[in-house]
Amino acid sequence: MTRNFLRLAAIATAALALPLTVQAATLEQMAGQMIVIGFQGDDVSSAPVVALRDELAAGRIGGVMFLKTNVKTLDAVSKMNAAFRAASPELLPFITLDQEGGAVERLTKAVGFEEIPNAASIAANNTPEQAEAIYAKMAASIAELGFTVNFGPVADVNLNPNNQVIARFGRAFSADPEVVAAYDEAFVRAHHTAGLLTSLKHFPGHGSSTADSHEGFVDITQTWQPSELDPYRILIADDLADMVMVGHLYHADYSDADAKTPSSLSPQWITGVLRDDLGFNGVVISDDLEMGAIRDHFTLEETVTSAVRAGMDVLLFSNTAKYRAGLGQEILDILVAEAKVDPTFEARIEQSYDRIVALKARIR
Repeated sequence: MTRNFLRLAAIATAALALPLTVQAATLEQMAGQMIVIGFQGDDVSSAPVVALRDELAAGRIGGVMFLKTNVKTLDAVSKMNAAFRAASPELLPFITLDQEGGAVERLTKAVGFEEIPNAASIAANNTPEQAEAIYAKMAASIAELGFTVNFGPVADVNLNPNNQVIARFGRAFSADPEVVAAYDEAFVRAHHTAGLLTSLKHFPGHGSSTADSHEGFVDITQTWQPSELDPYRILIADDLADMVMVGHLYHADYSDADAKTPSSLSPQWITGVLRDDLGFNGVVISDDLEMGAIRDHFTLEETVTSAVRAGMDVLLFSNTAKYRAGLGQEILDILVAEAKVDPTFEARIEQSYDRIVALKARIR
């Protein structure tokens, strides 16, 4: 049987609820599903939002990313999300946000959204069962606004109390990986009840790091511990990992020869550890590929092609470093051009598309 026949058979098995038109995707449409992009605008009628809706409808992108700047009112958010959903009703978009609680949230009390404490406070004051109830209420409110993905829970283990990006903001549940896993499960189950997808982050572990990948290069070679994989191992085994978000973390033992390859571009981490060792077969998504750790060291073409070759399924770009309305098309052009000259790269796009379609079949 041909590779294409096997691909279509896999889609049919994993996503029977989806129309046949989804299975007949072109190379451009398959590649488009791999792109999730940030945007400017905070109203359904604003030009950037209208353009984004058109890109979703054409299959040139597979999802959108909300930041605080996109949130004017909850009503405006709801109307934008309804437009995004209507643009691609047969294969609903990943409509994403970071809503962890505490300092990391896009929906705030300023616009009438009920805030909750950060992960450290939740774990310190609640059992996992009580935490699930807290997260269930938050998830229901997120789902009511039309979102489909919340980028959480944080699966990082709080190994460095002086950590600038995790410990500083109380984003990790515990220094004990089993406790982290228990609260991660509460977060995920609560979101599943609301019909939302989640994303464990930041693989392979940001909790022991001594720097912030938002700002630049982060070397975890001397600080990272194998126990930081335990929350991922546990949730993958329990079939509670919808997506895994890979951070921009460098470890010398998992880097390409003669190169400082961050985990988000590393086949050693994504294919070797996450896929082969931990057995994860679901969707792998990058952390924002415009963070300093990436943009200061790699061109856009290098970033896109290296990430896909490493095993990445969804490329996340906040589009904030140097905003341009055509960024999604730039990424798509790179994917398609590379696929046309490299059959192995094209096969990777098809593989990612299959995983994305199967996951999107679960969106409500």
